Formats: sequence, C-alpha cells, structure tokens
Amino acid sequence: MTSSATGLVLRAASGAPYRFDPGALCLELLPTGGPGAFARYEVLHEPADLADWAGRCRLTPTPAVEVTPADLTAARALRDALWRLAVARAEGAAAPSADLAVVNASAARPPLAPVIGPDGERAWTGALTGERLLATVARDAVELLTGPFRDRIRMCAGDNCFLVYVDTSRPGSRRWCSMEHCGNRHKVRALRARRSGEPGGAGPP
Repeated sequence: MTSSATGLVLRAASGAPYRFDPGALCLELLPTGGPGAFARYEVLHEPADLADWAGRCRLTPTPAVEVTPADLTAARALRDALWRLAVARAEGAAAPSADLAVVNASAARPPLAPVIGPDGERAWTGALTGERLLATVARDAVELLTGPFRDRIRMCAGDNCFLVYVDTSRPGSRRWCSMEHCGNRHKVRALRARRSGEPGGAGPP
C-alpha cells in the first residue's frame, strides 16, 4: 500500500469539507462513484476527471497523467470491482471471481515507474498514462487484499455512511471514516442521549 498522511478532502451533505484517509491508494478510488446505488455519486464523467483524481490521490509526486476515454471506462470497471471486493472482505464474504479477474488483469500491466531524480527526490519515469495509473492502483489492491491488513478492511459505522477504509491503527479499533465527520456526529448524538436521560434534561431537538 502507498502511504500518506493526508487523505482526501470530501464534502458532507451539508457541504462542509472533511478529511478522509482510507489508508490505501486503491480505496481512494472508491469515493468517485460505484456500482448499483452508488452510481448516483459518479464523478468520473470524462477523462479529465480521472486525471484530476490522480492529482488528489496519495501518489507522490503528483503525476500529470494523460487519460483516454478507454482509460476512463477501465477506471470505472476497476473501481466497481474494488468496491465489491472491499465490501466482501469487510463482511467476511467470498470474493467475486469476476471482480478478482478485473483487478488481476489491470495489475498485470506496467505500472507507473518511480525513480530517484538528480536532486535526490522521487520522480516518475516513462509514460504517465491512464493505463499505468490503473495498474498502480490495482497492484496496491493486490497488496492490500493479500497482505497483513486484509482483515482490517472496514466500512464506516456511521449511519448511512458507506465509506470503506483499512484500519491501520495499532489497536485496530477505528470505527469511523473520519473523526471530524461521522465520529463527531456520533459524539454529538451520544451527548444528547446522555443529557436527555439526566433529571430535568431536555430531549434531543
């Protein structure tokens, strides 16, 4: 898995921004949409949208990727497969074989190639294509789904929140997509519940 201390900036239904770190590059692709009911959240409408996602994901340095319409179609297929595989893992269910085939096919292609630049900093070499970007994402998924954190894949415990993350905390007790979003909402509700149970306390609005 590719590491990062930043994560993605998402927006709640109210429009308020919050930071979400799913813990793995491959899981950062999931909030762009998804299969079934998640299709209404689709943001990958044109090749530029995938290039924009590449500019916001945890890959460093930020790759300026050239994306074709075929890459966009492949990205949606890979993302939907990753959704189903991640949820199956979180629920302890069997991995759909068709989705494994999608991920494995993408992972078999050449990924983005990192190098050490003349200044000693990390850089990319070779073509920065959408296909290579997706191969990098797919290889990250293979590492996650076969590695030591495969049993730490979780779905947020918040009401009506379906964000998926890998719990990399030492105790393995992460429950929320983000403490500033679902975690905070839970604390507010718990506080209201405690107050409503106190003598003379008012119930929640």
